[in-house]
Amino acid sequence: MPANGQLHPPQRILVRGVNWLGDAVMTTPALARLRERFPDARITLLTAAKLAPLWSPHPAVDDVVSFAADEGLLSVARRLRAGRFDLALLLPNAPRAGLEARLAGIPRRVGIHWPWRDWLLTDVVPTDPRAVGMRRRKPAEILARLREPAPPPNWGLPAPGPESHQLFHYLRLVAALGADPTPLPPRLGITPAEIADARERFELAPGIRWIGFNVGAEYGPAKRWPVESFAAVARAVATHPGHGLVFFGGNSDTQTVARILAALGRSPAPVRNLAGRTSLRDLAASLAACEAVITNDTGPMHVAAAVGTRVIVPFGSTSPELTGPGLPGEGRHALLKSDAPCAPCFLRECPADLRCLRRLEPDAILAALGS
Repeated sequence: MPANGQLHPPQRILVRGVNWLGDAVMTTPALARLRERFPDARITLLTAAKLAPLWSPHPAVDDVVSFAADEGLLSVARRLRAGRFDLALLLPNAPRAGLEARLAGIPRRVGIHWPWRDWLLTDVVPTDPRAVGMRRRKPAEILARLREPAPPPNWGLPAPGPESHQLFHYLRLVAALGADPTPLPPRLGITPAEIADARERFELAPGIRWIGFNVGAEYGPAKRWPVESFAAVARAVATHPGHGLVFFGGNSDTQTVARILAALGRSPAPVRNLAGRTSLRDLAASLAACEAVITNDTGPMHVAAAVGTRVIVPFGSTSPELTGPGLPGEGRHALLKSDAPCAPCFLRECPADLRCLRRLEPDAILAALGS
C-alpha cells in the first residue's frame, strides 16, 4: 500500500506557494522531492502574481495559477474548485491558505501545525521539536541588552541546528506524503538562452568577471549593509583588471544605487546599472551571468544562489542558520555575521546604531570575495 494509507496516489495536486521571493526559492527542494514522489501527477502551483514568472518553466511544476494582491478569498477558491484537485499541499502557515483549499472543496489538505488553522486541514504535520524558530525582539529588549556588560551569545538560547533552516520546514511537509526528505540545493529553471539574452541586452560581455551588487532589502533597513560600505567594496573591485560591476535593485533602490555610483566616481572597470530595469526572469538571468554577488539578505540573494552564482552576504538582523542561501552547510557561499550581542533581532528597523552590520567592514567582504 502507498505511504500514508492512500490506495491511489493523487493525480491532481495543488501546491499553495509562499508569498515572498526568497521563501519561494527555498521551497524548490520540496517541490523537486514532491515531483520525485508523484512523477505522474499533475502539479499546479498557486502563487501571487508577482512571483508567477519564477515558475515558468520549472521541472517540478506543470501549471501555474496566480492571484492578484487584491483578489478576494472566495474568488480564488472558486477558480480552484474548477481544478478538481485531489490533494492540496499548503506551504505557508497562514490560515488563508487553508481556507482557500477548504472552500475549493479539495478533499485532502496537508499543512504544518499552526495555531487557529488545524481545523482547516485533514493532515496536520507536526513541527520539528528540534527546530529553533525566529523570535522578533522588542526595541526595549535590544537596548537593555546592549547595556549589559557581557550578554550571552545567541540571547542565551540554543544555537540553531541544520533542521532549523526554513528549507527543512518545507521538506517536512512533503515527507508527510512519503517523499524523500533529504535536502537538495534550491534551483530555478533559468535557461542558457535567457542568460545569453540578458548578457546581450544588458551588455554583460562573457569575457569580463562581473561582480554583482544587490543593495536593497524590501524587509527593511535593518537588513541593509551601509551604502558607504558597498561603495568602498565597489571601488576596490573596480581596480582589479578584467572585472566589471553590476548593480541590482528594484524601483525603490534606484536612489541608493545612484549614491553608490556617485561615491564610486570614474571607474576604471565597466559598470552596469540594472536597478529598476529588470523583470524577475531578467534578474535571475543577469545574476547567473555574474561570477559572484555581494548582497543583503533578501530575495535576490536566494535567486542568485539558486542559479549557481556564489553570494557574499553581510547578515544583520536576521540569521543565516534560519534563512541562509543555498543548501545549508554547503560552504560555497560566504555568510558573514558580526559579534553584535543584539543580533539576530529580526526587526525591520534598528532601535540602536545598526552595529550588527556596521561592524562588518568592507575588508571582510573583500576577503570573502577573494579580491
